[in-house]
Amino acid sequence: MASKNVVLVHGGFVDGSGWEGVYSELKQDGYTVSIVQNPTLSLQGDSDATKRIIDAQGEPVVLVGHSYGGAVITEAGNDPNVAALVYIAAFAPDKGESVNTLIDGFPKDGPQPPILPPRDGFLLLDREKFHDSFAADVDTEVAAFMADSQVPWGVDALGGTISEAAWASKPSWYLITTDDRMIPPQAQREMSGRTGATVEEAAASHSVYVSQPGAVADIVKKAAAAT
Repeated sequence: MASKNVVLVHGGFVDGSGWEGVYSELKQDGYTVSIVQNPTLSLQGDSDATKRIIDAQGEPVVLVGHSYGGAVITEAGNDPNVAALVYIAAFAPDKGESVNTLIDGFPKDGPQPPILPPRDGFLLLDREKFHDSFAADVDTEVAAFMADSQVPWGVDALGGTISEAAWASKPSWYLITTDDRMIPPQAQREMSGRTGATVEEAAASHSVYVSQPGAVADIVKKAAAAT
C-alpha cells in the first residue's frame, strides 16, 4: 500500500511557507501533509524538530527535503517511521560530511551564491541578487517577498555532520534542477548518483518547489507509491 503521509522540510534562508503550492497539490490527491519549521540554528536541532513531526504521524512517512533540508532529512531520515526520502535540489551528505564539506567541492568557476559575510553567527543572501540566484523562475513580486522575509541561517548548521546517512538504508528519489545557481546541477548529479536515488530533472531554478510545485509533487507521489 502506498504511503499517504508526507513531511516537507525547508532549507536555509526560507521557512516552511514556501511549500504551500506543493502542499496543495498533494492534499488534493488525498495525502496527509505536514510541514517542518526548522530553526536552522544547528543540524542536530533541525533533525530533532523534523523527528518530532515524523513521530507525530501514525503511519510511515515520505520525508522530503529542499536544499539544506536534504542534509536534515539525511540525518532525521534514520527514524524508523521514515519509508522513503525525496531530495529536491538538495544537499545529500554522507556519514561524517556536512553542508560545508559539500560546498567546498563545488566548482569555483560557476555561479556563486550571493551569501553575505556572517553577522553574529548568521548568514543571509544579498537581497538585490536573491531573485537571480535563488528564484530566477519565480514571479518578481513573490521573489521580492522571499528576499525580504529571509530567515537568518546559523553558520553552525552548515558545519553539522551526518552521524549515519539515511539514504544508505532507505530508498531515495532526487529532483535535479538544471538551471540552479545555488547548488550546481553537476553537484546535484554527483550527490544523487552516489545515493543510488531514482533521479528526475526539471528545467528550474533552486526554488523549483515554488515555481513548479506540480513537478515536486509528482516525484513525491512516485516515492509514496513505491513504498
